[in-house]
Amino acid sequence: AFKNPAMIKLDKALAAWGKPDFQSVLKHEIAQLDHIQLPLQQALATGNYVSDAPFSVAIYSVTVMEKVLRVKAGIFYQGIIGGCSCTDDPTPASDINEYCAVQLDIDLVSASTAVVLLT
Repeated sequence: AFKNPAMIKLDKALAAWGKPDFQSVLKHEIAQLDHIQLPLQQALATGNYVSDAPFSVAIYSVTVMEKVLRVKAGIFYQGIIGGCSCTDDPTPASDINEYCAVQLDIDLVSASTAVVLLT
C-alpha cells in the first residue's frame, strides 16, 4: 500500500471549499505536488519510471465526510521505459501515457491530506 512519504497539505483547496473556483484550485494544487507525493510510481502500467513531465488532474467527485473532504480524482501523467542508454540499444527512453485514480482525504481543519491509490 502507498504511504505518503511527506505530509501533503492542500491549504489552498481547503480555503476555496464552497467557492465557485474550488475544483480549479484543487486541480492546480494537486498538479503542483511532486510526483513522489502521489502513488504514480505504484500505478505505472507500462513504463518503469515516472517522467518529470507535468501531469494533469480530473476531479470525479467531492464528498463531505465527518472530518474530511473525500476527493476522487484521476491523474494523467507520463511514464518512461528506461533503456541502458547504449548506442546500440533499440529501446531508447520514451514517454508513455499513464493514468491512475486516487482518493484524497483532506482534513477539514488542518488541510493534511491522505492519498490512496484506487484500483
